[in-house]
Amino acid sequence: MRTTLTLDEDVAATLGRVRKKRNLTMKGAVNEALRRGLREMEEGSPVRQVYSTEPVSLGGFLIGNLDDVAEALAVAEGENFR
Repeated sequence: MRTTLTLDEDVAATLGRVRKKRNLTMKGAVNEALRRGLREMEEGSPVRQVYSTEPVSLGGFLIGNLDDVAEALAVAEGENFR
C-alpha cells in the first residue's frame, strides 16, 4: 500500500537515527516502528502495581520552631552564624 506520511520533526530525527544505526530503508524503519507500536497499543498498558513505603519516625526537631530562621541558624551553625 502506498501512502504519504507527514512526520513531526522529532519523529523524523529519531527515525533517521534508527535507520542509520540499523541500516534500514525508510520503508523498513517505518514499518517496523508501526508494527511494534501497534502491537503495544493492541495489548494495552500493563497494569501498574501500587508502590508504597512504610513511614518511619525520624525523631523530633532539634529546635522548637522552624519558622524562626535566626533560631534555626543559631542551632545549625552556632550562635555566631553571621
